[in-house]
Amino acid sequence: TKDGGYLMANWSIYKAKEQLTAISREYKIDVVFFDGRGGPPSRGGGKTHKFYASMGQNISNKEIQLTIQGQTVSSNFGIIDAAQYNIEQLLNAGISNELFPTKYFTLNEKEESLLQELSEFGYEAYKELRDHPYLADYLLHASPLKYYSETNIGSRPAKRGKGAGISLKDLRAIPFAGSWSQLKQNVTGFYGVGSALKRLDEAGRFHSAQQLYKDSLFFKTLIDNCEMAMMKSFFPLTSYLSGHKQYGEIWQKIYNEFELTRQYLTKLSGHTELMADYPIDQLSIQMRERIVLPLLTIQQYALTKVREFEEQLIQAPMKEVYEKLVMRCSFGIINAGRNSA
Repeated sequence: TKDGGYLMANWSIYKAKEQLTAISREYKIDVVFFDGRGGPPSRGGGKTHKFYASMGQNISNKEIQLTIQGQTVSSNFGIIDAAQYNIEQLLNAGISNELFPTKYFTLNEKEESLLQELSEFGYEAYKELRDHPYLADYLLHASPLKYYSETNIGSRPAKRGKGAGISLKDLRAIPFAGSWSQLKQNVTGFYGVGSALKRLDEAGRFHSAQQLYKDSLFFKTLIDNCEMAMMKSFFPLTSYLSGHKQYGEIWQKIYNEFELTRQYLTKLSGHTELMADYPIDQLSIQMRERIVLPLLTIQQYALTKVREFEEQLIQAPMKEVYEKLVMRCSFGIINAGRNSA
């Protein structure tokens, strides 16, 4: 999602699996897919069982292997009841589309063509944001990005290379997605979706997306997970950036895409709010987001104070206190959100 955006990343993985399956079947080789499942939808998380159930007959699922992010392991498999439920769901996902193959699970050629088109539209919108000359600086300015390497979050360094500067190309997935998550602007989980649906709507073909949403579990799961990422966003936290001389344009761009996506997802689903099909999950997210809001607010205040010290070239003892506060808040936010990215 860091390179291609939400739609293109997910669709590219689907197509790659489909093509590898076709080649393996042609040469009578069993293919085993090893998937990394992060916590948030933008890193392979979300509703895992629905993801696998939606793969259909064109993607091999005789055997799969998963690596699951640490915090997600404890929340999904930390107690016997939760572990049993989630393992049963995974097994059911593999069995159901084998025993009960339906059009709902397997995409036809027309549906694949539409998904390719939507992915390309979404990629164009995301690429425009990704290539903004100040985007990396925006993340460094407003998020705890530069503290990721100091907090031991993730299994690898925050960025590739040893230079002092930072670029999006060098950033690894966890600090990139995690920074957006702690900003409550989950760009990697929604950006480009609204623009893609708008392009289809302007061409007078929005009904095609609505039909795809009804007919395809893959597309519905993709949209469900996008809605989950949006439910975990909260733009009032960073609204002070909207008038910033250098970064206001980026904040406004992201916020506009968020509102556009919300508008089109409710139009697509026929609901008036996000995640309306999953009221328990919706309530769970709302409760956790309310709990974590004080930490997010404290973290933003601490980041503001650190920036003030740096701009004034002051090496005051309080600067270190505020930096520690940023990191301590990160740990709390991660625990509440059950994932580090």
